[in-house]
Formats: sequence, structure tokens, C-alpha cells
Amino acid sequence: MKHTLGFLLLFCLCAGTLFAQKNTDVVRSDEPITWLGLDFTMCRFIGDAHQFKDAGEITPNEMRDKYYPSWNQLFINEQKKYDVAKYVHRSSVNYATNVTDQANDKSGKDVFSNDPSNYSRLSRTDIEKAVRNYDFKGNKGIGMIIFIEGMSKGKEEASGWIAFVDMGKKQILQTGRVTGDAGGFGFRNYWAKAFLNLLKKADDI
Repeated sequence: MKHTLGFLLLFCLCAGTLFAQKNTDVVRSDEPITWLGLDFTMCRFIGDAHQFKDAGEITPNEMRDKYYPSWNQLFINEQKKYDVAKYVHRSSVNYATNVTDQANDKSGKDVFSNDPSNYSRLSRTDIEKAVRNYDFKGNKGIGMIIFIEGMSKGKEEASGWIAFVDMGKKQILQTGRVTGDAGGFGFRNYWAKAFLNLLKKADDI
């Protein structure tokens, strides 16, 4: 009987802990959030980008200088469609995409890959390391970044890690890997849809 009571007490304590954790999920809290944008510093494009006739031959420099800023700018220019606030259950969010723009400016030359395993190669440890080394440009509070992991032409989808971070402490508060279907006309729009579908899965992490 004592063992049974002890088990029930332990179960209740565990259940209470899980309930408390759920209630403190960043997405469901009422803490202000700053949208920091899409980080492409660890991204790998798997497949042939030349299949998009409108884009022609895409170089790593074009990805860095043309497409990365363009995809991030969509979240600023088309907020009704790329509605960050809606998918994190806020009436509004702050914006500081210059944080990821600065990081993306330093992205490497090895964005293109023929190795399918690069689509799913990152871990929570990789995201934590990236956050520790981030320059949040003096911003404080909760920031939201999507670290783009892979863009697979074969799978017709993108993978990424949604991360909610304490910008002051440079610590992960909540993170998880998600995937999003791509689609649409032209290279930019095709992948923009995938990034929007990643955002829509903020509740899933």
C-alpha cells in the first residue's frame, strides 16, 4: 500500500511538472517576442538550383547577397501573409531582422550540396552553439529565429530549427526541428512558401 501511494505521489508530481512546462511554453505565453528573421549560416541547398529557369546559374554569393535578404524582407514587406504575430499567438511582435542579416552576410561558400544527409544534420547542440555566438545588437527579451537547415529540391521542402532565445543571456528557451513544403513560381517564391510553412509550425516545437 505504501508503495502504491508513493507511486501515485510521484506520478502526480511528474504530471504537475509537465503541466507547468506546458503552461510556460514561449508560444503560449504573453511575453513580448522580437522576430529576428531567417538564419542561413548553416543552410545547405541539396539538388540543382539551375532547374529554376528564372534564376539561371545561382552562385553562393548570389544566395548570400540577393536571396537571403529578399526572403527576410518578405516578413517585413508582406506582414499580412508572413504573419509572425499570428503564429506565435500575439497581437503584434517587434522586428529586428538586422540581427540575422548581419549573420547571413558572413555565411560561407559551401551552401550547395549533393549529399542528401545534409538535409537533416543539425542538432540542438548546434543551435545552442550558434545562439551563444550571436550578436543580438543590444536587443533584450525573447527573440525568435528560424535557423534554415536544408533546402531540398528532391523533397520539395525545407527543414529548419525554430528557436526562441533569451537575447540578453544568449540562451535557448525553446527550440525544435520542423519541415515545410515548398511551392510556387520562380526560385524566390518557391522557397518563400517553405519558409512560411516552417513559421506556421511554431506550435509544434
